[in-house]
Amino acid sequence: MNKRKLIGPFKQIISMAGLSLKGAISDHQLPILEDGGIIVADGKIQTIGNFEALTKKFEGIEIQALKGNHTCMPGLIDSHTHICFGGSRAKDYAMRNAGKSYLDIAKSGGGIWDTVTQTRKATKEELIKRTTKLANRHLKNGVTTIEVKSGYGLSVDEELKMLYAIKETNTVVSADLIPTCLAAHMLPKDYEGSHEDYLLEISEKLFPILKEEDLTNRIDAFVEESAFSAAQIAPYFEKAKAMGFDITVHADQFSTSGSKVAVDFKAISADHLEASTPKEIELLAKSDVIATALPGASLGLGCDFTPARQVLDTGGALAIASDHNPGSAPMGDLLTQASILGTFEKLSNAEVLAGITFRAAAALNLKNKGQLAEGFAADFIGFHTDDYQEILYNQGNLKPCMVWKNGALVFDKHKH
Repeated sequence: MNKRKLIGPFKQIISMAGLSLKGAISDHQLPILEDGGIIVADGKIQTIGNFEALTKKFEGIEIQALKGNHTCMPGLIDSHTHICFGGSRAKDYAMRNAGKSYLDIAKSGGGIWDTVTQTRKATKEELIKRTTKLANRHLKNGVTTIEVKSGYGLSVDEELKMLYAIKETNTVVSADLIPTCLAAHMLPKDYEGSHEDYLLEISEKLFPILKEEDLTNRIDAFVEESAFSAAQIAPYFEKAKAMGFDITVHADQFSTSGSKVAVDFKAISADHLEASTPKEIELLAKSDVIATALPGASLGLGCDFTPARQVLDTGGALAIASDHNPGSAPMGDLLTQASILGTFEKLSNAEVLAGITFRAAAALNLKNKGQLAEGFAADFIGFHTDDYQEILYNQGNLKPCMVWKNGALVFDKHKH
């Protein structure tokens, strides 16, 4: 058994405990513990309390003493990324900003298919190297749990190559990687059958292997006019549900229909929602589906943000993720994007922080992350400030100086 350890003192601990999963949150509801400490054992939080009181109560306990003023909060959770890929789409970005259309870019060899081509060319080892690099960058920025999608293979063998790469990367990085199968990203250009044929082939040939080899318990699909329609995706999701997979949906990015699919199939989350109208927002709010905003895609494409304020005011649960991918969301900085979304959508600090901690955990169906409370994973981050409001005020420019994963200090800015 791991020896108990007391970490602190922190000027402020923002535990995120006891807050509601759905609806608006005001800043005065945030649980703030002054001059606190955290006791960890076996990778979990044992107790949180006043630092001095804990040192007296647990006399002789090992202490990881901190110098200076720090604010502590749960490790960030990025519930939607595509950080396993080959190549670059810098040319796409330049063309888009120069006024070229999606069709122009696709005709010149860009778009998702370009990344599919580059990812297919990459070896599994090359994908592991890229994914490791990006996961470690996320970790230094305070992200301790990262969802990672396949979806740039678009064949049984190539999707497996990606999912094996994600699984192996998870054994060499400190952050937890949560894999998701996005084989239904688009119809591959080299596939000779119909949309329905492709989805049937994936569900019959790939799904059983995902279960047998424990590669993922999550199935995602891009429900959009340019990808798969609601009618086309229904049998695919029915098969996934019957096999016990969790469902998540790329929904309402450019047109609406995906959010209803998410509700109908009791998906864990519906992600994007930039095109959602009050009708879709209300449908989601009345369900248990987590609405996930992806401000990185809005910044990358230069389009509207997810109506996050409306989601919360309607009573929905709002998570915020980076959508880090080579095409539409190349920045990949969750804290920066979340703070910018907060500015444009008028979200309280509490709502933004909830969206990248415990509400993001809910979007991944994780019950033991996103809050600092007894029994939760000891994943937390420290910032060099005595006021938590500085974190979002600096719009991503104030980075964590320390990151703990399962109670172990895995990043210390002072030593790098």
